[in-house]
Amino acid sequence: MDKSIDNVQSDYGKIYKPSVPAPSHLPESMMSSVSLLPENERLILFTRHSLRTRSDGNGFASDQLPLTPKGRVLAKSWGRWLHSHLPYSLDVDSISSPIGRCIDTAQLMQEGAGLQRSIIHQSLLVEPGSLVTEPEIASKVFKEVGVLNFINRFLQGSLEGTKNAHQGGLDILSLFYQHQPQKGHLMLAVSHDTLLSAFLAVMLDMPEIDWNDWPKMMEGVFLWFDDAPFDKASAHFIWRGEVYSRSVISLLERYSTAGFTQDNLLLPPEVSWR
Repeated sequence: MDKSIDNVQSDYGKIYKPSVPAPSHLPESMMSSVSLLPENERLILFTRHSLRTRSDGNGFASDQLPLTPKGRVLAKSWGRWLHSHLPYSLDVDSISSPIGRCIDTAQLMQEGAGLQRSIIHQSLLVEPGSLVTEPEIASKVFKEVGVLNFINRFLQGSLEGTKNAHQGGLDILSLFYQHQPQKGHLMLAVSHDTLLSAFLAVMLDMPEIDWNDWPKMMEGVFLWFDDAPFDKASAHFIWRGEVYSRSVISLLERYSTAGFTQDNLLLPPEVSWR
């Protein structure tokens, strides 16, 4: 990891130490991340959906795979836990992949928090969207090489039918920036393992990942921005009990250095890139 770009905040102030057990089946990393949350930010929880039925042996999960009964219980109990134990309100609309298991995860988390807010379907949180531009090409490769090799080839820029990796990361950051909640609120953004793993690899400047880096079901990253224009802001995020920062400008520069123009980026409307 390039320490000049991605800084581990080792002296980050802890304001909360969870003493109540986490919901059953919740990845352990989520509680270590909760203990590092800052106060009064515009917080986003970018999470993989809850427990679903099994995919095929090559990691291919069809759009039709639903949450399991345990997955439904987990999503609801996690929403209840967050509502009861964090100094953040979940009373804000959620954004989600339009796939059923993601929508159900967001809805059940809202129900657990005693809420019934809108769930806005976002095409950037599913494929084709943040990674894939030509699904007829990419899906064939996906089935041939498997999900992990697919993501690593995407990160290394050797995969046809997909965006540049930094473009994918910037597009997701722009989506989150434009949907930030009010201060003191927590917005849910529910998606899939492929998008979350690729996004984190870009943010952490990792050209390759392995299965130890892969997000588990209902595992997510907490994220917030500086109070600054998008192209001058840094995104701060907590992943598996560590706090990191990545400036938007560093991603824009990496994207430009790779020979790409800004015309294809989904930047906020007020950003006029030079």
